Amino acid sequence: MGGFTDGTAPPRKVPRVPSTGRLDVFRISLRAALGALLLLAMLQPAAFARSLDEILSSGRLVVGVNPTLPPLGLFNDKNEIDGFDVDVSRKIAEMLGVELEVQQVGSPDRIPFVASGKIDYVMGAMTRNPERAKVIDFTVPVHTEVFGVLTTEDQPFSDWRDLNSPDVTLVQVRGTTPLKFIEENLPEAEVTLLDNYPDVVRALAQGRGDALLDVIDFVGEHMNKHDVAWKVVETPVDVYYCSLGVAKGNYSLRDWLNVAVFELHRSGFIDETWKKWFGIDMLFEADASPYF
Repeated sequence: MGGFTDGTAPPRKVPRVPSTGRLDVFRISLRAALGALLLLAMLQPAAFARSLDEILSSGRLVVGVNPTLPPLGLFNDKNEIDGFDVDVSRKIAEMLGVELEVQQVGSPDRIPFVASGKIDYVMGAMTRNPERAKVIDFTVPVHTEVFGVLTTEDQPFSDWRDLNSPDVTLVQVRGTTPLKFIEENLPEAEVTLLDNYPDVVRALAQGRGDALLDVIDFVGEHMNKHDVAWKVVETPVDVYYCSLGVAKGNYSLRDWLNVAVFELHRSGFIDETWKKWFGIDMLFEADASPYF
């Protein structure tokens, strides 16, 4: 039996583990890449979004407005972006003492534009909700939008649920979102479909239907064209609170904007500007609470 002369046993051979080579390198690289992406996500607002001081130093405020949501945003006769959102932003820029730069945005790119720092904040019916709040921060509400019922004073409805009857004819715009809600929640009602909102409001004014279920604020301009005693049913389906959207973690800008929006509400500027563009008062007030 073999061994060392001093009587000790020979060292045991440890089996070699085959090297994974490129696989090990890949795993290390993957972990490093994931770590870098996580760090980038955490630092993104600080890295890209402009702070309040940077906006003041630059002398300009860059705001995202969607010109396909009249009268919040639209193209005027000079082919410039105009509307309620622009008037509010122009006033905010004036309060900051800087120039306003309006950047056109659409629904798909408005949040990425904020997150990447391409714009300082975004407007355009930016409804607050928990999913969006994971990605961007919101100021206090600038305005509300009422998803409710437009009808006339001679109709007895006091709640949107009163429309769920075969005796009720809803006049709606073909292809719009409320149709699915009606199908699921008001299946007994009759529905007449027309091509656009002016035609729908005209049909209600002429008594060819009983009510419209939609975001009522946006039909104020058409309501004013008819000498009718309009009524917005007291109990809406929902009220949406719309704010300025800023990059996640950009607290210096968000906090200043909160104070500015509060002052614009308290001074009456928001209400006056809303009526200028929508033709009616805001249906559900976005109260100017001093607590935010």
